[in-house]
Amino acid sequence: MRYEAIRRHRDQYPVRLMCRCLKVSPSGFHGWCSRTPSARTLDNLRLLGKIRERHAASDGVMGAGRIHEALGYEGETASLNRIARLMAADGLAGVPQRRRWRHKPSGVRPAHVRNQLARDFTAHEPNTKWVVDITYIRTGEGWLYLCAVVDLYAGKVVGWSMSPVQDRHLVLKAVMMACWQRPDRSEVILHSDRGTQFTSAEYQQFLKDHRIVSSMSDVGHCGDNAAVEGFFGKLKRERVHRRRYLTLAEARSDVFDYIERFHNPLIQRRLDARDQVFRLLTQQSV
Repeated sequence: MRYEAIRRHRDQYPVRLMCRCLKVSPSGFHGWCSRTPSARTLDNLRLLGKIRERHAASDGVMGAGRIHEALGYEGETASLNRIARLMAADGLAGVPQRRRWRHKPSGVRPAHVRNQLARDFTAHEPNTKWVVDITYIRTGEGWLYLCAVVDLYAGKVVGWSMSPVQDRHLVLKAVMMACWQRPDRSEVILHSDRGTQFTSAEYQQFLKDHRIVSSMSDVGHCGDNAAVEGFFGKLKRERVHRRRYLTLAEARSDVFDYIERFHNPLIQRRLDARDQVFRLLTQQSV
């Protein structure tokens, strides 16, 4: 580090003066300058180039953990600590999550609805377990409400809708979009909280007509919807809190861009990499 500091400022101050102040020998510094970079140093420079590309492609929101995961799907074997160390030395960092508590009014859970999920967030196939919830985004023209349906199989957003009004129609449009993307009419569990939009008779009838099993949490069990809340947290941390929306249309466009051009494609690449690994393992076992 001391040699590097001297090298950076050698055009501003005499080398011997800096060596004396930093308590290193001039011959040692000149030897360090002429030394061939080690294989480790060269590999760190190559890896740092990939880290910079990933960080820039995410608009500066991806931290060491997500970059480590993304590079792992590309075949990189570098550890999480190594990537974090290179990012810190280069001044790269992700966007930290804000912690905020808020209260939402609850409705009365219909008598026939139970907690089908029971905090089992494991899904071995797509379109078997969905979770749905609503969040809000501030704009210069008022609040924009976003309803999202997330598939627990991989965290992909299979349905979403946005509106300046938070009502049952906002939810119905999001669930309808998820139904359109479902390849067949096989039964799927859709879990939500006890918001009045989800307890309405129109919403419950829509689920019944489309072979969707309604599932709701008990009072005080907000952790049952952790998957969709996690998506909302990433959306706001990586995009919404880094913008200032003057109009509802501007917010709509940016949220659409995040979901369809950043989040879902990233999930799809993860699924493709998983399928490729599975096929390789299958071929090796045959």
